[in-house]
Amino acid sequence: MTTEVVNQESAHNAHHALPIARLDNVRTYYPIRRGVFSRTAGYVRAVDGVTLNIYPGETLGLVGESGCGKSSIGRTLLRLEDVHEGRIWFEQEEITHFSERRMKPLRTQMQLIFQDPYASLNPRQRVGELLAEPLRAHRLSVNAEIAAEVDRLLELVGLPRSSKDRFPHEFSGGQRQRIGIARALSVQPKLIVCDEPVSALDVSIQAQILNLLQDLQKELGLTYLFIAHGLGAVKYISTRIAVMYLGQIVELGDKNRLFDSPRHPYTKLLLDANPVSHPRLRVREKVVLDGEAPNPASPPRGCRFHTRCPYAQAKCREQEPQLDGSIHAAACHYPLW
Repeated sequence: MTTEVVNQESAHNAHHALPIARLDNVRTYYPIRRGVFSRTAGYVRAVDGVTLNIYPGETLGLVGESGCGKSSIGRTLLRLEDVHEGRIWFEQEEITHFSERRMKPLRTQMQLIFQDPYASLNPRQRVGELLAEPLRAHRLSVNAEIAAEVDRLLELVGLPRSSKDRFPHEFSGGQRQRIGIARALSVQPKLIVCDEPVSALDVSIQAQILNLLQDLQKELGLTYLFIAHGLGAVKYISTRIAVMYLGQIVELGDKNRLFDSPRHPYTKLLLDANPVSHPRLRVREKVVLDGEAPNPASPPRGCRFHTRCPYAQAKCREQEPQLDGSIHAAACHYPLW
């Protein structure tokens, strides 16, 4: 069965299931400290009013420019960042204000794969110790079973059992990312936030890691929030795609519809900037992007993209658009179709 068919089936099934995770009008702000006494002079609005459903078994891709708040959404969902406003659910239970003690059992259900496969691993621990540590911390295996479980995890991600006796620096970047994936899988999670897991890897290695993630998803029934700025990887692995700009979701829909017929001018811009195999394949009229991204500590009034949008009108400068609620939703007063 092809990847496209699998993704289409997942998308169909997703609409008939309750979300495994949900963000409801979530805002995550980071204080700006100034002066001798580090007084709060303002806030960076990294996530500013995001509502998002993630359904069991799907891969929801999250794309946007650097600094738009993608990683902050993932960390907020995992309760690694405090919520300024809004609510978070996991498996129909609100976890917005759970203490760390109440969150600990849920840490086994929600995991994170980091962008940098080297920085995320303790260089002083052997791989076997890195994989055994979560098992001991969450008491998922007794000491007699841990060695066998470590071997199983290594085989699951395509590494030899002998890897457990080596240190992270002895592996290539792709192998280290496999170790990071094995560490995330060690606690048997249901939801994994993949925070740009292939951006630091060579192109050929990226394909191997993406294929591994897909195989693991089918074998273990995993759900992914896949964060990236590379559209090629997102299109390959995702079921649905959410496009983010300056702390907000501006377009959300099935990956094929979004790539073939984008509704928001910003999405069209991202697609036009994506490299193609031959110049003649670029048949759409390009969107011209002017100016720089606004300051996230002081976003513009109205539509946040209006300062750079060639289609902006007076209404865009005064009134903030909302996602229209359709299957292929766009937060735009004048969508492209």
